[in-house]
Amino acid sequence: MPAPYTPKTFGSLPAAMAARFGDREAVIFEDQRIRFATLDERVDHTAKGLIAHGVQPGDKVGLWLLNQPEWMYLMFAVTKVGAVLVPINTRFRTKDLEYVLTQSDCAFLITHNTSGPIDYLAMVRDVVDLPADGTAIDDPRRPQLRGIVTISDERHAGTMCWADLLDGGKAVSDDALATRAAAVDPNDAAFFMYTSGTTGFPKGVVHTHNLLRLIEFRTGIMAMTENDIILNYLPLFHLFGFSEGALMSLLTGAKQVLTAAFDPNQCIELAAREGATIMHGFETHLKGMVEAQERQRRDLSKLRTGIFAAGMQSAVPIFRRAIECFPTMRTVSGFGMSEVGVGVTFGALDDDLSRRVESSGGPIDGHEVRIVNPDTGADQPIDVPGELLIKGYGIMQGYYNKPEETAKCYDADGWFHTGDTASWRDDGYIRFLGRYKDMLKVGGENVDPMETEGLLLEHPDVHQVAVVSLPDPQLAEVPVAFVQREPGAVLTAEAVVEYCRGKVASFKIPRHVHFVEDYPMTASGKIRKIELRKTAKDLFR
Repeated sequence: MPAPYTPKTFGSLPAAMAARFGDREAVIFEDQRIRFATLDERVDHTAKGLIAHGVQPGDKVGLWLLNQPEWMYLMFAVTKVGAVLVPINTRFRTKDLEYVLTQSDCAFLITHNTSGPIDYLAMVRDVVDLPADGTAIDDPRRPQLRGIVTISDERHAGTMCWADLLDGGKAVSDDALATRAAAVDPNDAAFFMYTSGTTGFPKGVVHTHNLLRLIEFRTGIMAMTENDIILNYLPLFHLFGFSEGALMSLLTGAKQVLTAAFDPNQCIELAAREGATIMHGFETHLKGMVEAQERQRRDLSKLRTGIFAAGMQSAVPIFRRAIECFPTMRTVSGFGMSEVGVGVTFGALDDDLSRRVESSGGPIDGHEVRIVNPDTGADQPIDVPGELLIKGYGIMQGYYNKPEETAKCYDADGWFHTGDTASWRDDGYIRFLGRYKDMLKVGGENVDPMETEGLLLEHPDVHQVAVVSLPDPQLAEVPVAFVQREPGAVLTAEAVVEYCRGKVASFKIPRHVHFVEDYPMTASGKIRKIELRKTAKDLFR
């Protein structure tokens, strides 16, 4: 049985780890090696700077940054002073930024001036009326917005630079910071994260500090200690990297090796050099790293575990390759989403091969799961797909300022409707099948696109594939396959269709095939099928 959970706040974690593991390395980023004691000091300096420049309890603070140590300092500093963190996808551009700043009621935005070829500050200027003098913003379109901070040592008109933010904090006493931190309640909102937008415009998912209970439970299941080393290439503005990298590290004392972005070869090199024991991700990440390791073998014998979203038919071949490529790593599977946290169903380190690669774990302590017929609400028997429903402490407070959308997620009995499709296995685990809206209805037959995707991924000339629906006047919908060839492969649409014949039912075979160089992706590494469905309509109607 897990130990009883002691409620805590995000902002309390750096000091707790510094007290236990002060001289141990907490974060490695490029050429920086930051100890837990140093991390704690920098969080406090940042928190004092926020107080000095007017960040109040309950204020929303937007963070539009790529992965870097300052992300870590800010995520803990903002929550330590009782404000609410609003991570913003770095792939967002002006229209997205305008929506998030307005919908979230952000009081402050912290971002880059530039990063590589991307001029973040220019996009901010397109969206916000910045003052010609000083840094106080008075934009009638966004009355809550009071200031913009750039992670830069250079001063830019109408904004505050990072150095000035920190310098202002020197006037704030330790006692003043301690008073603010002590006033933060674990039941307060800590952050809200905008959904990745696979099915529509993003919504701000509000979570309290009590999400730590769910993460702490997973650290126990994964037997994590301060001796673990987490390779974190996932974006911190996404819940997966935010919780399984940053928060897991600060709950256990594990070292976090942080990268600015995901590059498979760089990640394999870092894992070998730093002796990584844990890495997490989706099948797209795993596939890239398997291929990098197969091209050039490196010593990854210290890898022992990680959370990867197994269960989907399309992922099974990738997981089987990964087991051969990383023989010491026993992956753990689970189901999660922004609204319910990462891993409200979860596996175990000693799961057998089938559970590891073909399931999404079972309900964890404090959570209940149902799989129902979406038309009747009746519970589905084993192996029959239905909508996944959840109850438990990991579920969000709601969508920020969207009460109607929040209410629609719950039924009269309080079950949260995920909008995802799953089925029960006979061992009490579930199998995640995908978004319910991704399912096809072909001539009255329910079609799981991942079955066809999994089949086509076995073709030696197919690198990646996504199957989506296309409206059809006779059959309601038909499948369309978007196929990415292996480098140098010669593959025709006719060959793709022929490969499916005799292996799956005729109504599961793609009616059309379109070859692509790459896919529209969410920041977390998922294919944006909503965009592919639009493309299919443009191409084939």
